[in-house]
Amino acid sequence: MEDRFTGKVVLITGGGSGLGRAAALEVAREGAELALVDVSEQGLKETAEAVAEVAPAAEVLTIVADVSNEEDVRRYVAETVEKYGRIDGFFNNAGIEGKQNLTEDFGTAEFDRVVSINLRGVFLGLKNVLAVMKRQGSGTVVNTASVGGIRGVGNQSGYAAAKHGVVGLTRNSGIEYGQFGISVKAIAPGAIMTPMVEASLKQLDPVNWEEAGRQFVSVNPMQRFGRPEEVGKLVAFLLSDQAGFINATVVAIDGGQSEKY
Repeated sequence: MEDRFTGKVVLITGGGSGLGRAAALEVAREGAELALVDVSEQGLKETAEAVAEVAPAAEVLTIVADVSNEEDVRRYVAETVEKYGRIDGFFNNAGIEGKQNLTEDFGTAEFDRVVSINLRGVFLGLKNVLAVMKRQGSGTVVNTASVGGIRGVGNQSGYAAAKHGVVGLTRNSGIEYGQFGISVKAIAPGAIMTPMVEASLKQLDPVNWEEAGRQFVSVNPMQRFGRPEEVGKLVAFLLSDQAGFINATVVAIDGGQSEKY
């Protein structure tokens, strides 16, 4: 096992499930001290328990917060710095998919909700964490975009708009903050079998959602869903010093989906 995060503090939003939990487990195995943020207190508890199983010595701070609320964002950053004194890595990951509809039928309130969490939340996280990293003179940020941030996906106006915005924020922030010893990059996951994707499939077909999932990924070049741990390993690499010169760009992890369509 590598030891890339000993003595380093990694802050993860959306840490209560899915990709956030997978990344937490990966960096904890390699010595990271963690600050986990989520709206779900139960999800945070379950992630902390999972971390304790794979890395019993890992320090874990859990913070219940809404990433779209500026006061909450300031608080989760302040609590992390108060406990650990610094933030070395930031997985700016919290997000939702939202309901699916043609653009003409996509509710304005739903659009605002999705963009508030998926784009405003990423911006607020960047705004507050980058200030900490600038004072330190070092740090790495990985934002969660999506295949839906580098191509159209259909029936997801809010999600596509927000994730394209995340790509723009990533490129812009990487250009701005590279001079301060900070790298900012994004991942663009395709269909990864997380609770969010499962819920989306159940929304489309509550009875035969598993078969719907198989049909959905049958057109992927690899003909399967990605696994959260595969994304977690990529995030760990991108947060590590090994990826220090990767900046202001987006790394797809989608089985080739974005190249085929």
